[in-house]
Amino acid sequence: MDLKTATAIRRLRLVSAPEAISFLILLVCSVLKRTTDFNAVPVMGAVHGLLFVLYVIFWADAWNRAKWSLKTAALYFVLSVLPGGGFVAERRLRREAEDAVIASRARKEGVVGA
Repeated sequence: MDLKTATAIRRLRLVSAPEAISFLILLVCSVLKRTTDFNAVPVMGAVHGLLFVLYVIFWADAWNRAKWSLKTAALYFVLSVLPGGGFVAERRLRREAEDAVIASRARKEGVVGA
């Protein structure tokens, strides 16, 4: 994996957890808006919207650079629209990056099968 691909995946990974958190907070704010006088939906909606747009931009860049299959790219997109899915995406992306580092080191050391 080259540096630009690793950077694209890292950016997606770093925005996935905050996007998931903002989604969950937005859901809580939506319930509170309907049940109390508390209304933070406009603020949280804007915050979540910005993080979601960043996620989609970083997702498209990572898909392009990492040459993911359609199935993998679709999985990461679907995770962005599920409550808590960003946490799963972050964990999978971290594992993918770690595996790429291990494979890169193995290639440098000349290990067969890497």
